[in-house]
Amino acid sequence: MHSILVKDFMDYDPHAIPVTANVRDVVKSLLKAGIIGAPVIDENEKVVGFVSEQDCIKEMLNDVFYCEEPPVVTTVMRTDVLTVTPDTSIVEIAETMLQSKPKNYPVVDDGKLVGLINRSLILKALLANDDDCYIHH
Repeated sequence: MHSILVKDFMDYDPHAIPVTANVRDVVKSLLKAGIIGAPVIDENEKVVGFVSEQDCIKEMLNDVFYCEEPPVVTTVMRTDVLTVTPDTSIVEIAETMLQSKPKNYPVVDDGKLVGLINRSLILKALLANDDDCYIHH
């Protein structure tokens, strides 16, 4: 099997959320992009967290019941974010995912967010690689 790398299959538009966004803005962004979560970045494009639909549900419920101003994303995001580089092996990430790790990994190059790799893209990469096995026989 040849080496399959993140940079060959990652989404180059990670739909990053600015650290200053509120939860309502986050929900609108996720729904518009049709994604379940996104990395949160600071003004230097450094990943400071990851926020998912799940993280936002409780806050949106509070908004509906109490008509409160939605809190900023930093109050609901996870900060223990596992990131990868463009040169990380897809196989390595797939093996990590077997240990029930995150479904999404921000791709960071030189400290800055450059993309996202997720379970679907990893499956696509593995399938493309699997196809190679049958073509060469």
